[in-house]
Amino acid sequence: MTRVFIPAVLRKFSGGAAVLTGSGPTVVEAVKSAVRKMDGLYMSLFTETGQMRHTFMTFLHDRQVSSNLASTVAVSAEDVITLVPQLAGGVDLSNGFGVISEERSATTALTNDEILRYSRHLILPEVTLEGQKRLRAAKVLLIGSGGLGSPLALYLAAAGVGTLGLVDFDVVDYTNLQRQIIHGTSDVGRPKIVSATETIHDLNPNVKVIPFEERFTSENAMRIAKDFDIIIDGTDNFPTRYLTNDVSVLLGKPNVYGSIFRFEGQATVFWAEKGPCYRCLYPEPPPPGMVPSCAEGGVLGVLPGIVGCMQAIEAIKLILGIGEPLIGRLLTFNALKMNFREYKLRKDPNCPICGENRTINELIDYEEFCGIRGEEREAVQLSQSEEISVVELKQRMDAGENLVIIDVREPYEYAISRIPGTILIPLGQVSERAAELEQFDEIIIHCRSGIRSADALNILKSKGFKNLKNVVGGIDAWSVEIDPTVPRY
Repeated sequence: MTRVFIPAVLRKFSGGAAVLTGSGPTVVEAVKSAVRKMDGLYMSLFTETGQMRHTFMTFLHDRQVSSNLASTVAVSAEDVITLVPQLAGGVDLSNGFGVISEERSATTALTNDEILRYSRHLILPEVTLEGQKRLRAAKVLLIGSGGLGSPLALYLAAAGVGTLGLVDFDVVDYTNLQRQIIHGTSDVGRPKIVSATETIHDLNPNVKVIPFEERFTSENAMRIAKDFDIIIDGTDNFPTRYLTNDVSVLLGKPNVYGSIFRFEGQATVFWAEKGPCYRCLYPEPPPPGMVPSCAEGGVLGVLPGIVGCMQAIEAIKLILGIGEPLIGRLLTFNALKMNFREYKLRKDPNCPICGENRTINELIDYEEFCGIRGEEREAVQLSQSEEISVVELKQRMDAGENLVIIDVREPYEYAISRIPGTILIPLGQVSERAAELEQFDEIIIHCRSGIRSADALNILKSKGFKNLKNVVGGIDAWSVEIDPTVPRY
């Protein structure tokens, strides 16, 4: 039987299984065979017409298989198929080619204090005084100062990158402190960009920080990015990932990419002039809700430190013009297994922005492109009659109404906090356990924030249930508005 590796983001639909087995003559048929009995998994991987979605990269062993060709690529029982989701051979630059010219670095001088500070760099034959001057002359733009942005900013500043641009509009929250190490407890409630700037200057006062306390959008992205040598993607949402990619391609700049999910991470370098871009790998964004945010899915606090450091190394290599950057290679990391895997990537000649016949020549509306609006992904659109506030829910519970309240979070979340009288049916089990529910009961569904529960509502609706309501804001709103003794997370 052909083994199919299921990414962590979809294991909620596979009963937690990381590997499934299937049989069939081609990649598509083998994957279909492996997931056919799992409705949620099948719908995440295939369209209604049975075509493999473009929201995943598919590898046969370590060879990338285009979604368009997966139905023709033959497999055997000994083969291994790996699905790599969106979470945003190397080129040898040892000949001195990098993003900083010799002429530009020649105009940069180091003080005696800087020479002492960077002495461990200067005695590296691959760096030397000339390389440190390149770092001093470099301008790097960081999109985000959160989980990935924290180690990126700290290590690039410590390394002596002369100018760091920071783009962030958020404020520090208690939940950030588990992983966003550039901020401290005393910074809670303060703008992240202010906190990050102060920490960078305390670490290395020689670094110039250019703050952009604004959302990175189609309206300002070109203005913000145009004067920087390298753009680093430290974002956590798909609209900004595609925007960052398109800005990098249109400006001809390298885009150092990293992404994280729970215990897994990815890193690569997109540089359209020398290899693929993000759209070459992922022509389409995933459907809204398929890949949860850190707030919904969780993340091991150390993980963004590891991936962010990998991104920082790639940026420094590009500045110095040394080594083999991750252009045309995707490096994945699994913290639980403590292993790395490398996949070769190829440029798509039909890519809409870096291909031979470009169709994207300017920035677009990326939230519309990704099917979402607003700061974060909203719940699946429901009618007003399908929603209920926590205040109304509490009133109806107090009145003793006969309500069936379903909690679609995971068991480990249910152990943290719960609304009294709820029934736990995790989202991945809703379809198969629908038979446990009565069609004519009034069923009220909640999760942490109202996103997963909206998905669950639509699953039950597709099975004929009609009297359904989604709790707006989920148990988080319950804690804020009804019962503050219920822990928030």
